[in-house]
Amino acid sequence: MKPFIKGTILPTTVVGSFPAIVPTGMKRLFGDPLFYAAKNAVARQIQAGITIISDGQVRGDMIETFSSRLPGCRGREVIGPVRPSDSLVMIKDTKYALSQHPHVKGIITGPTTISYGLSLSTATYRNKNELIPDIASALIPQAQALARLGVSMIQIDEPLFSTGAADLSLGRDALVSITSGLSLPVCLHVCGDITHIIDDIIQMPADIIDVEGTDNPEILTVLSKKDIAKRWIGYGCVSSADSGIEEVSLIEKRIRNAVELCSPEQILLDPDCGLRMLTPDIAFEKLRTLGIAANTVRNELTPDMY
Repeated sequence: MKPFIKGTILPTTVVGSFPAIVPTGMKRLFGDPLFYAAKNAVARQIQAGITIISDGQVRGDMIETFSSRLPGCRGREVIGPVRPSDSLVMIKDTKYALSQHPHVKGIITGPTTISYGLSLSTATYRNKNELIPDIASALIPQAQALARLGVSMIQIDEPLFSTGAADLSLGRDALVSITSGLSLPVCLHVCGDITHIIDDIIQMPADIIDVEGTDNPEILTVLSKKDIAKRWIGYGCVSSADSGIEEVSLIEKRIRNAVELCSPEQILLDPDCGLRMLTPDIAFEKLRTLGIAANTVRNELTPDMY
C-alpha cells in the first residue's frame, strides 16, 4: 500500500480544532477577528511540524458553525425545510491554510451528528432521522467547495455514530450522498469506542478511518484484524481529553504498537480528537511532541518502507 503522502510514512495530522486566540482589542481593529485566530492556528500547527494541518476550526462549535448558515435553521433550531446555502463555511480559513502549507484537510461535521444536535421546531420533519437526508444534501456544496480549493482530503466528523443513538444504515446513506461526487480521499472520524460497531464503520464510504487510539486502545487491534482493503487508518496516539502533556517516549510506544499491528504506510498519526478545549500552549505542545515521536519512529524503520 502506498503512503498517504508520497515519500512520507507515518504522516502527522490533526482531528481539526485548535484553541481560538483573539487578542484584546482585535474585534475593534478588524472586521473578522476570528481570521486572526485561524492564522494563529495554522502557524502553530506548522511550527509543531504537522504534516497535514487544518484551518483550526476556530469559528464555533461543530454543530452551529454549519447549521447557522443553512436556510431552514436558526442557530441550533430547525424552523423549516433545510436547504443548501450559498454561504460556505470556513472557505476563507482553508484557503489561507493552503497558502501557507502544502497539505491541508477540509473538515465537515457529519449530517447525522448535526441533525441530532438540533431541535425541531417545525412540522416539516417528524423526527431527526427524517432531517438527516436534507442536512446531507445541504452539505454537498460545502464538501465540493473544499475539494475545489485543493485540500488533501475531506474529513467528515460523526461522533454520534459511537453513541448507539444513530441509525448507522441511514448515516451511511447520508455519507454516500456527500462523498459520491468527490474525487479526493475522504476521512471518517468517529470519537469514542467503536469496537461494537466496527463492521458498520468499515462499510462507510471512507478512504481513511480515524479512531481514538489513546482513550480506546483496543480499537486499533480490532480494526487491524478486519479486511479494510486499501484504506488508511488515522490513529489517535495523543490524548485530547487529558490536559497533561504526555512524554514523547509514551507516544513513541503507542506508535510502535500501531506499526506492529498495521503497515506503517497505512497509518496517519493524530490526537484522539480536537484540541479546542485545551489552552493554546498545551495544544501546541501536544502537537509538537507528536511530531517528535513520529519522526523518531520513522527513523527507526528501514529505508525500504519509504
